[in-house]
Amino acid sequence: MQANGFQRRDVLRLAAASAALFGTVGHAQSAWPSKPVTLIVPFPAGGGTDAFARPMAAQFSRLSGKSLVIDNRGGAGGTLGAGIAAKAAPDGYTLFMGAVHHTIAPSMYPKLDYDLERDFVPLILVASVPQVLVVNAKKFANQDFKAFLAQVKANPGKLNYGSAGGGTSHHLAGELFKQQSKTFITHIPYRGAGPALNDLIAGNVDMMFDGLGSSAAHIKGGRIKALMVSGGKRNPAFPDVPCAAELGMPDYNVTTWYGIWAPKGTPADAQSRAVEEIRKAAQTDEAKAVWAAQGAEFPNLTGAQFDGFIKGELRKWAQVVKASGATLD
Repeated sequence: MQANGFQRRDVLRLAAASAALFGTVGHAQSAWPSKPVTLIVPFPAGGGTDAFARPMAAQFSRLSGKSLVIDNRGGAGGTLGAGIAAKAAPDGYTLFMGAVHHTIAPSMYPKLDYDLERDFVPLILVASVPQVLVVNAKKFANQDFKAFLAQVKANPGKLNYGSAGGGTSHHLAGELFKQQSKTFITHIPYRGAGPALNDLIAGNVDMMFDGLGSSAAHIKGGRIKALMVSGGKRNPAFPDVPCAAELGMPDYNVTTWYGIWAPKGTPADAQSRAVEEIRKAAQTDEAKAVWAAQGAEFPNLTGAQFDGFIKGELRKWAQVVKASGATLD
């Protein structure tokens, strides 16, 4: 009888262990991502954010086995899509790809229906590119930066620049340029970088201060002309384009960057898995080639480091907005 009792206890323990094992396996199989993930891009298709989001999404989908679906929600300088993302279910299946514009917006918009620091969790900074001054290729075919600047100074208010919308980095980069070069250029806001670039190519606007990522293909294709890249060094992807420091504007340093956030309340395990999968996607040979072609770096800042970077950008752009007196057009 004792032997039989001992055997029954062994069977029960074995059954319990098996149940625990199958439960663990079942949990692993349902780990994030167990279904397609939506990435809200708060600008129209064709802009700088798309230039990085779509290649990254392709590699994410290939490596994880689950689709990363791009949902373009343009409008209001990227704040419309940000508001939508902030209200999404915090279940790990909606992510948000924001940009430098979202650290400018709090200083430009009197009321936002979201708070970047309160409503989101910063996951990873995926790309950083210098801003570039590009002009219509036909209008300024024979001009270098010096000749262009002379024309701008001789015609205050007659030339204009397009932007992705009021309060975006394109807008503030233009205002900073005006401030430092002591010129006046009329601002023409659009609903995203894509439409602004289209009008620049068509000759409906004269110039644009754009992230190199969205302008790169058009520069290489001869549809627009690059006169200056911001900062103190030339970009390896465009070694013939002089930098701002060379051209007598050493303080003109504007960087367009792109990062991924999750809605506040997203489970910690989904956050960490998202960072892992996004990092792997951005470090594939295919993604590296795209980044290099656009003159971009992969900063790979995550968690607290990314959060500290965001806080610094918020302070920086608040000072630029105040000094320039920039307003929404």
